[in-house]
Amino acid sequence: MTALINVVGAAVVDSLNAPTRLLAARRTAPPQFAGMWEFPGGKVEAGEAAEAALHRELAEELGVEVRLGPELESGATSGWTLNERASMRVWFAELTAGEPMPLEDHDELRWLSLVECDEALNLPWIPADLPIVRALLDRVAARA
Repeated sequence: MTALINVVGAAVVDSLNAPTRLLAARRTAPPQFAGMWEFPGGKVEAGEAAEAALHRELAEELGVEVRLGPELESGATSGWTLNERASMRVWFAELTAGEPMPLEDHDELRWLSLVECDEALNLPWIPADLPIVRALLDRVAARA
């Protein structure tokens, strides 16, 4: 049996205290996901802490630094299931330095309204990310 691939993702919002917008990233590859939207992030490397991996990935992919907020819990210790081989933990994050740019793996970034939920729900998300988007919208609505 192969080990589960650990992935980290960021729900980059305009404010950790009162989020109204979410940053989504459109993938360029692999072919089955090109043109679909996702949370920026990536794989945790061997010996790397999940939070450190997320900071590294956001610097590489978007050219930004963030302050991490709470994790968006999935109910499983491994995080949200992406497929039979990978799971992803997702944290709320707020920009602290840099202007997000699609530097790696993405061709477009878009700020989405968390108040007008249809804007986020109508994007073509990578299928594994859509339940996370729904959970995020529910969590933000519950805090409002």
